[in-house]
Amino acid sequence: MKAFYLFLTCIIIFGCKAQPPQETGNFKPTDLIELIKLDTSIHLDIRYATSNNFVGRPIYKEARAFLQRPAAEALIKVNASLKPLGYGLVVFDGYRPWSVTKLFWDITPDDKKQFVADPSKGSRHNRGCAVDLSLYDLKTGKEIEMTGNYDEMTERSYPSYTGGTEEQRKMRDLLRSKMEAQGFDVYEYEWWHFDYKDWKEYRITNVPFSAIK
Repeated sequence: MKAFYLFLTCIIIFGCKAQPPQETGNFKPTDLIELIKLDTSIHLDIRYATSNNFVGRPIYKEARAFLQRPAAEALIKVNASLKPLGYGLVVFDGYRPWSVTKLFWDITPDDKKQFVADPSKGSRHNRGCAVDLSLYDLKTGKEIEMTGNYDEMTERSYPSYTGGTEEQRKMRDLLRSKMEAQGFDVYEYEWWHFDYKDWKEYRITNVPFSAIK
């Protein structure tokens, strides 16, 4: 375990020197907005600011979540549509600096690479147009149980997974239907990961949270 953390530290220190892929073309200006500034009823459980993630240690220095403004506004509509049903959104991650995507790729075994983005292509998280999230109960504040856990690298994470309980699948599918109604598409390997329809129109970004106002 000590060797792993030494390896991870080396990746963090030296990986930061790596640069995102160079892109050409016309892109919309980056306009990252902090989600809770638009809707304080969205819960945050920013796992990468804690040790409760697949890396096993904090990666972010700040527990914050951002999206490009159109994606953020669409997410607020999703949250509003869930409230009459007794649910709200809990967000695990939004915009992710490219350097973090590089880190995830480097430490993930080859047979699990489908669960992380290739840094040579960049992630939709890097473009501010992907969000990882689930549901919580408005009455209790507790997260709703799904077919698999966030960042679980097994088939239980697939949106098409037929196992689990009927209630778990129902909640997973409810989240998906509400997200799709506002222009988000689910990632084929992760029930919690949704990409906003305009993700191709934004550049890969590597700005730290601390630099976003």
